[in-house]
Formats: sequence, C-alpha cells, structure tokens
Amino acid sequence: MTQGFLTVCRQDMIDRNIEQFDFVYVIGDAYVDHPSFGHAIISRVLESHGYSVGIISQPDWKDEESIAIYGRPRLGFLISGGNMDSMVNHYYVSQKRRQTDAYTPGGVMGKRPDYATVVYGNLIRRKYKDVPVIIGGIEASLRRLAHYDYWSNSFKRSILLDSQADLISYGMGEKSIVEIAEALDGGIDVKDITYIAGTVYKTKDITGITGNEDVRYNAVVLPSYTEMKENSRFYADSFKIQYENTDAFSGKTLAEPYPNGIYVVQNPPAKPLTTQEMDDVYALPYQRTYHPSYEEAGGVPAIAEIKFSLISNRGCFGGCSFCALTFHQGRIIQVRSHESLIAEAKEIINDPDFKGYIHDVGGPTANFRHPACQKQLTAGACKNRQCLFPSPCPNMDADHSDYLALLRKLRELPGVKKVFVRSGIRFDYLLAEKDDTFFKELVEHHVSGQLKVAPEHISDTVLSKMGKPENKVYERFVKKYYQINDSLGKKQFLVPYLMSSHPGSTLKEAIELAEYLRDLGYMPEQVQDFYPTPSTISAVMYYTGIDPRSGEKVYVCKNPHEKAMQRALIQYRNPKNYELVFEALQKAGRQDLIGFDKKCLIKPRRAEHTQQQSKAYGGQKKKEVKPHKVVKKKTIRNVHKKK
Repeated sequence: MTQGFLTVCRQDMIDRNIEQFDFVYVIGDAYVDHPSFGHAIISRVLESHGYSVGIISQPDWKDEESIAIYGRPRLGFLISGGNMDSMVNHYYVSQKRRQTDAYTPGGVMGKRPDYATVVYGNLIRRKYKDVPVIIGGIEASLRRLAHYDYWSNSFKRSILLDSQADLISYGMGEKSIVEIAEALDGGIDVKDITYIAGTVYKTKDITGITGNEDVRYNAVVLPSYTEMKENSRFYADSFKIQYENTDAFSGKTLAEPYPNGIYVVQNPPAKPLTTQEMDDVYALPYQRTYHPSYEEAGGVPAIAEIKFSLISNRGCFGGCSFCALTFHQGRIIQVRSHESLIAEAKEIINDPDFKGYIHDVGGPTANFRHPACQKQLTAGACKNRQCLFPSPCPNMDADHSDYLALLRKLRELPGVKKVFVRSGIRFDYLLAEKDDTFFKELVEHHVSGQLKVAPEHISDTVLSKMGKPENKVYERFVKKYYQINDSLGKKQFLVPYLMSSHPGSTLKEAIELAEYLRDLGYMPEQVQDFYPTPSTISAVMYYTGIDPRSGEKVYVCKNPHEKAMQRALIQYRNPKNYELVFEALQKAGRQDLIGFDKKCLIKPRRAEHTQQQSKAYGGQKKKEVKPHKVVKKKTIRNVHKKK
C-alpha cells in the first residue's frame, strides 16, 4: 500500500479494508496524481465529495478479468482514454505508428488499444451488463456526436453508442461528474439522468425536451447520422450548429437522430468554474507525481513537462480552426487566484528536484487571464463573432495587468531564479493592449532565450481558414519584439511554429511560405503537417471540402505526395527534400525559383546544371558545383533584423 495515492491494485483494496468502491475508474494513461492529468482531478473531486474511487490503469483489453480486479462498483464505471485522444497518441499524421508513449511507464508504446474509450467500454459491458458506464476525457469529449475519423477515413457515430456507455461527461467534467454521482447515489436510474449540463445521453423520446417552454432547453434537432454519412455537406451544416452552441450561457440542447428511433442528446455545457471553484479543485491532496510502482520502469515521461509548471487559466477565445479547445474547455476564461498559484509554487519550491526554475505559468494560451469582454461574464461568448478573428472585436478588453502582477509575485518567491512562460503567447492579443508594460517584462524576465510563437503560415488565404490574424500582425509583433530586446540589451530569438497542407493551402501558398523563409534566411527545424482531429473546424473542412462557417468550398490537400511536397517546401534547404521541392516547383510552374539567383530556392539538377555551364562557357566544362548546398542556419533574430 502506498500512502497518499489512490488504490491501483487488489492488494491496495485489501490493505485499506475497502469492500466495494463507489466508482472504478479505467484509464488509458499511467496513474499520475497531478492536476495536469484529467483522471487525477476527477478522482480527487469525487473523493472530496465522499465517494471512493479505485484506479485501473492501462488494463489488458484482451482480458475481461483485467477490469474486474475490484469487482462490481457500487455506482458505476468511469472511463477515460487518456490525456490525449488515443489515435493521436499512437499515430503520426502519416499514420505511421509512434515509437514512444509519454503517458506510459518507461515511454513504452502499445499499452492501450486504438480507440481506447470504445474498447474499454465494450470490455466492461461484456463483463457487467447493467452497471452504469460514464465516459469522459478528451477522447470522449471531442467524439461526443457523429464525427469524421481521420485514421479510419470514415464517418463515425457518437462515441456514446460505439462504447455502449450510458453517459458522456464532456468538457472538464468537475461539475457534471459530481451531479452524476449524487444522482446515482440517490437511486436515480442512469437512464433517467438526462438533465445534467455538460453531459450527453441517448434516448428514443425527445418530446419532453423539444416541447419544453424554457427556450434554453428547447432542443435543436441536427441532421441525422444517415444524412451526414450519405452527404458530407449535412455534416458541415451540423458542425456549424454545434460550434454555435458551445457556450454554457447561450448553448441549446442538441439532438442527433440515428436509425431505429435513437437520439443522442447533448445538454448545454456546464457553467465555467468560478475562481473559488478552480482554487478548490487545485487544492485537493494530489501527490504531484506518478505512482511509485512505475519507478522501476523508469517513471512516466510526461511528468517532466509539467512537474514544475503552474496551470493558471482555462478556456480560450483564440478561435484557431485546427484547435478543439472551444469544444472542450469553451471560450470563457477561468482563472485561479494568485493565492492558490503561490501556494502551489511553494510546494514546487520544496520539491527536492526543483532547481529554481518554474517552467511555465499558463494554460491553453498563457496570456489569457482576463475576460475577453464584460459581456461574457453574464451573457456568454458571442455565437457569430470571434473575439480575435478576423480582427480584434471592438468590445474586447485586452488587459495583462492581472497576469503581470501574478508573474511578479512568483518571481519574487525565495528559491525562484526564473519564471518562464512557455505555453504559448497569443501575439495579436498582446498587441491589442496599448500599454507595453507586460510585453517589456515578458521579454526581460520570462523568456528562456527564445520565445515560441505560432504564426502558422504567412499567406492570408491560408490564415483566414486557420482562424489566425493576417501576416502583417505577426510582422508587427516581430518588429516590436526585437525593438524591446534591443532596448534591454538582450539577444533573444523567436521560434515560429509553421503548419503545412492546412485546408486552403495549395502549392502556390506553400511556395509563398518558402519564399518568405528564403528572405529571412531561416529554415525551421520542426514543421507540423496538418492533422485533422475530431471536433475542429479544420477537420470538417478536410472531410467535406467546405468551410462550415461560411459554406464556401475550400481546397483540401489530401494526396500524401502533395502533402510531402508542401512540407518539404518549408524546409527546402534540407538536401533530403531536394527532389520533392524540385517537383513542386515544376508542377506549380515556378521554374524561376530553380537556378543560381539569390531569389532561387534550389539549384538545377546535376545534369541540367552541367548543360547550363557548358552553354555559358562555349562548350568548356567548368568545375562542377553541387546542386544543393546547405546554408548555415541563421538565427531568426538576425534574419528579421536583416530584413
């Protein structure tokens, strides 16, 4: 028995004299008792309300007995596929298998199945026919209604049906899981738990919810699964409705019809947590590390990224098309108090492995610690208007004062040498604030030599599909960043994240990006090839060829070879990419970029090169020059200054 941690095996149960758990929680990750892990939060929240929870981590999905080690739970089974969708966890965008799993002891791959939530749900159903099953976590949350699945290239039903679960607790889940527990504990049949915000259930009768006079609970009937599967345009229409109903204040109940008279019904999202509620969640008795039983295997690699970091906020009003945060955490910012964060920071400082560096203070977007506007506090986020895209809303209140005050307090704590901000800065929001105080202190105190930012692309055509600001906004940010660095006598750099083959990007836009990088004299070391993940606008565009926001058609790069060309263009200086870049330029009719001029991306092939030399020197062969010479990498600082 390990004091402080939750029960993870039958012997723990015996040692603690537990006859029956209220809930058995089956998880696809290793058990890490840290508030960065969803299973830790849900377990501790239930425990704080008097419910006992037994953890079954990464059970053998081929053996029914693996989920029966504690016997039948009193109230029900909980299932989470893990901190990541199991398919994203397992596969690269190329659909090749990843070699390691950061959420498994020793980083070993293959300890959870593909589509883990579905597999675990069916495993439980085979063993226990009538025990309530509640699924949650990122995988269940983002697959709660019918969705396109990239890995099988198919249109899938709600995960509620495929997993044979009774309920989905979607979003972050602290409020809904307690209400579910109280309902089950009060003797309510799981089939009658149809009223809890932040949940999804199945029914054959929606007359009660569509006929309710309360307009908030008056259900919107979506296109049917059959219609969407037969014609993807219906899916684009459905997704637009879903996207407009992700707000806890204005969101409607949604009903999705299936064959045989079944409806999957999504209740409106749970209300955002107040600051006090957030503080209470993060004050629970987490052990802040992985279970000691994993030590022999080398521990759980994922802990390294978060052990000395602080989560200060939730929610994101950034509105990036390729991000599912709107569907999972919502657009309304939720924050912890300074007192809560400082108390956790002191715990970190007392850790024997702490070296004086707080690695991050942030969340989905680090510098979102202030409501987007005052209206959101009472009326919620706008249905048909983004806060930052295509340009900042006139009602948006850009304010970093609270975040700045927090960072100042943290960096003054005894034992703290440096407080970094690494979870991402939204640069257009930063520029929207007229006062530069935060920007200056960010550069002076909170950058670890280089600041990671995500312009993603430079073509405004592509950026508009990404839900990102125009390139001129990023250029303005870059200029200001280096001006501040120069004024402080610092030499710090920018590391821009870029994405290839996003919907809207043809070879033309990919070449524009390559030319931009040429003018900077910079080649990114990492490039993200677009990855269509469930419940994102970008994935809908990828599957349907339609932008669900406008109904307009969108070019989608699906051919693996063209995707490889678009990716290679971003790293055109890499000799391994020469053939792909050459082919892309030929195909796009941009042979003007193949040659010896400083504006060219690559030199001609060896044979063509020799012919050009021979012609130029009257048939006399000049000393052969290699067709592609690697240019020594320049720092992003120098190339921006040069420009």
